[in-house]
Amino acid sequence: MQTALFVMLDQYADWEPAYLAGQLNQRQDWHIITASDQPTVHSIGGFTTTVDVQLTALPSVVDLVVLIGGQSWQRDLPTLTAYLKTRLTQGTIVGAICGAVDYLATRSLLTGYRHTGNAQILWQNAAAYRNPKDFEATQVVADRNLVTANGTAAIDFAKAVLKQLDLFTDQDQQTLNLQQLGYTNYCQQYGDPFKTMATKKA
Repeated sequence: MQTALFVMLDQYADWEPAYLAGQLNQRQDWHIITASDQPTVHSIGGFTTTVDVQLTALPSVVDLVVLIGGQSWQRDLPTLTAYLKTRLTQGTIVGAICGAVDYLATRSLLTGYRHTGNAQILWQNAAAYRNPKDFEATQVVADRNLVTANGTAAIDFAKAVLKQLDLFTDQDQQTLNLQQLGYTNYCQQYGDPFKTMATKKA
């Protein structure tokens, strides 16, 4: 069983993990656990989440770490910083989106990686941000074991992480394209997926 660790602070952006978690959680060989610095967190959309583990008790063996954006990444979390540094050094795939990328930038954790984020200007005065030339103004960047994305790229982020895990299937492509294009546009390009499902059942 492989484990994906989703880190979400209070006031996390609940739409950002949805596509990736949805694809992973439907696989029988993947298990999702959530973590934060407090037992219960609330999303920007008002959902209450009771997390599985605290940042002081993060598992030493995971296959994926995902940092979900939100409005609380300005705080300093030394335990999490050390954990992420170890995971990146050991080659664990780490994904960060939106405000979580800001956290990586201001903790020197983007050093040596091509990356993107919401806006590079947010980090220009951070002494810990040492490789501005590696910034790419695009939706998502995957470089070795690090995937970064801006806050409007939840679907592209899901695709990129799945690809880095060598898990991206035709079914993932179909599902995520349907969400990204919308039903009408998807049907115009690829045909009606529900008609295809009905035909297979018949």
